[in-house]
Amino acid sequence: MKKQLLVLLIAVFIGFGVNAQVKSSETNVLVLIYSQNGGTYKMAKSIAEGIQEYPNSRAIIKRVPSINTKEKLNADVEKLPIATIEELANYDGIAFGSPVHFANISADMNYFFSQSIPLWTSRVLEGKPTTVFMSAGSGAGKEAAILSFWNILASHGMVIVPTGIMGTATLDKTVPQGNTPFGATSLAGSTGTRPSQSELNLAKEQGKALARVASGLKNTENIKSVKTTSVETKSDINKTLKDNNIVLPEAPKPVGNYVPFTISDHKVYINQVALKDGKILNPGKVGATVTEDQAKEATYQTMLNVIAVLKEACGGDLNKVKQCVQLTGYFNTTPEYTQHAGLMNSASNLTALVFGGKGKHARATIGAVSLPINSAVEIQAIFEIE
Repeated sequence: MKKQLLVLLIAVFIGFGVNAQVKSSETNVLVLIYSQNGGTYKMAKSIAEGIQEYPNSRAIIKRVPSINTKEKLNADVEKLPIATIEELANYDGIAFGSPVHFANISADMNYFFSQSIPLWTSRVLEGKPTTVFMSAGSGAGKEAAILSFWNILASHGMVIVPTGIMGTATLDKTVPQGNTPFGATSLAGSTGTRPSQSELNLAKEQGKALARVASGLKNTENIKSVKTTSVETKSDINKTLKDNNIVLPEAPKPVGNYVPFTISDHKVYINQVALKDGKILNPGKVGATVTEDQAKEATYQTMLNVIAVLKEACGGDLNKVKQCVQLTGYFNTTPEYTQHAGLMNSASNLTALVFGGKGKHARATIGAVSLPINSAVEIQAIFEIE
């Protein structure tokens, strides 16, 4: 009896420890803005304040890069760290803020999202909660702007958190307001202090609502993870490829005295360039004749070639892959180019999508003066197989 009681107590303490770990995990929410004169930034600070009022939640304010690098920004905005499109996948929730430009989001925010194709294809934003707030000079077009932004976020499968009628208890009806049921906005061109206190109050409530949803979804995922740790689910790579409409090309053939891959001690070594249909895709030098979008497309194609060769190495069965050990990307760039890591994310995201946890890898990115047959990219890959 004593022995059974001891076992029961141990089980209870273990269960308590697991639950405590789940509850103590911090919810990280990004507040991402474009702001030139500082109005949207003031709203962002209230959004962040609301996020951090929710238990165990942390807000990080960042800005998107300006299209015009010579543009004069508000001094406080200028000091904000600049976000990359790839890092959006790392947060539990995201609040987006932008001024209204002709009933739409700013060109700078729009350009930032134009780089999100790898995030869309890898579905890393799917199910992530999000909300939108804005600042409008005249107030015209603010609701249309928020809804247009919602279209982008919905395309990524994000969970949209609107404001509804929250904040009405603190609304000062004697002052013109820019508030909407879709998200807080500031009537920046109106008289008096802007944003008004009512507008800031609503932004704070909006931030708290986002944190509540983000925290709830995060804790749900944590609980699922804890309950399934003892059950190993084996995924089928072929089904993953089919579900994501990924078609592997025919593995490129050697054009010299070498082989497409070698295997040593269960490690497969592969090198590939951006070959597609017998030709180099987007050849040339990044930063000169090749744009970043073209370089990312070439990187994606190169990684497809790597996986096609890997399939041959596995005897046609990619389910034999145990781990992607290392990816090294070589990029044909101008000497002053520094964004190699952003280009390589196209390969890393594809690898993680196809192989899941087995696709997590160490990585290096290197700039080169030139590459074979004028390819913009070459990838060296090491995989461990059964």
